[in-house]
Amino acid sequence: MNGEDNDQVPHHPEDNKNEQAEASEPAFIDTEEEEEVSLTDIELNELIESLCLSKVEEFVMLGYEHVSGKDIWDCVSDKYRKTGVPSLHQIVNDILSLKSTAFMNWMTISMYKGAQF
Repeated sequence: MNGEDNDQVPHHPEDNKNEQAEASEPAFIDTEEEEEVSLTDIELNELIESLCLSKVEEFVMLGYEHVSGKDIWDCVSDKYRKTGVPSLHQIVNDILSLKSTAFMNWMTISMYKGAQF
């Protein structure tokens, strides 16, 4: 040898066949495309109503017996009057994360503003 290291190892002929077969196989392609979920206004209203009623059940278990789904929606949607209606995931988050103290504060302020209850 002339002092050079030969790092290449001879391949077995069948190794080349396996490499060629692997290269010719298509890579995994996810053919299932993300479908955009489109809700009608009726479906959206039903979804929001069911979420509000779920929150009402939670508040009833906490002792707030005279809360309605409309009250929950009015409280949550009050902040949308300035900013506009956000995306669905934000609405769902706002309803499900509503705390009873925030709701009662909103009710108190609404009473002072003259809203009918």
